[in-house]
Amino acid sequence: MRVGVLTGGGDCPGLNAVIRAIVRKGVKEYDFEFVGFLDGWRGPLENMTTELGIAQVRGILPRGGTILKSSRTNPFKIDGGVEKIKDNLAANGVDALIAIGGEDTLGVATKLADLGVNVVGVPKTIDNDLSGTDFTFGFDTAVNIAMEAIDRLHTTAESHHRVLVVEVMGRHAGWIALHAGIAGGANVVLIPEQPFDIDKVCGYVEKRFQSHYSPIIVVSEGATPVEGGDMTLVSGEKDAFGHVRLGGIGDRLAKEIEDRTGKEARAVVLGHVQRGGTPTAFDRWLATRFGLQAVTAVHDQDYGKMVALRGTDIVRVPLAEGTAELKLVQPEAYAEAEVFFG
Repeated sequence: MRVGVLTGGGDCPGLNAVIRAIVRKGVKEYDFEFVGFLDGWRGPLENMTTELGIAQVRGILPRGGTILKSSRTNPFKIDGGVEKIKDNLAANGVDALIAIGGEDTLGVATKLADLGVNVVGVPKTIDNDLSGTDFTFGFDTAVNIAMEAIDRLHTTAESHHRVLVVEVMGRHAGWIALHAGIAGGANVVLIPEQPFDIDKVCGYVEKRFQSHYSPIIVVSEGATPVEGGDMTLVSGEKDAFGHVRLGGIGDRLAKEIEDRTGKEARAVVLGHVQRGGTPTAFDRWLATRFGLQAVTAVHDQDYGKMVALRGTDIVRVPLAEGTAELKLVQPEAYAEAEVFFG
């Protein structure tokens, strides 16, 4: 059997670990051949391929990013896109395709599966917002990077009696902000699921200064104020999946706090630092297990499925279930963090 592999959407620590596990098990146990498709869905769309075997996956376990590269290409937005993908898969002798990605990449995989393409999905996103799995790889690395930044910012904030606003990723789900904020001892955590009251935030800031410590505020890029509740955009341009580019809520919040309290406030935007670099042990473990189970699903010809973590078990769920809705932070989870506000 000949199997195609691609990685789509934003890069993420652990992608290479998935690729490595797929190839190592596929070759060793099933005698599969593999072909790598480059740049996400652009690969099968434009017939961009690369050799993918044992030699190509040696040494990639600790590497961030993806050796197959990525893009946010949406074949359903391109005239004849689906037909081109089917033709190129056939031309390369590909019997099945493993797509590794988040909501958008797996959304395309779901539609292709409905159209008869043999697809197995592997969930990937640092945002941890896919409903079909308890955790996605990349999330733990992003949280640890954000936590380490918060740890360092505590001392510089206290040295200068400043408010420091840390902007982290999270378009619609605040999992990174919530986990990193709790782990890093932040004084306020603001997430997209809970519009914030700026007066209340300023009250927390004043209260923190009264205790002779400086406030650290962690905010998701998609967080919005109760008043004027729009997301803060870098630009109005949209990608192929209809997403606008977010950014700037940290600066917006820091300026508002400074104007209202008179306290010096600075914003720190972690941005793509959260995506880069070597994955944590947990993400390497999870990504490896996902890859092993994904290639087994191909062997079993159990197509139209996505591998997922449920408890400590890796299970298979329908692709449609895995991408049906976003997994958001529930009020009771946010309430745990609110205990430490102020």
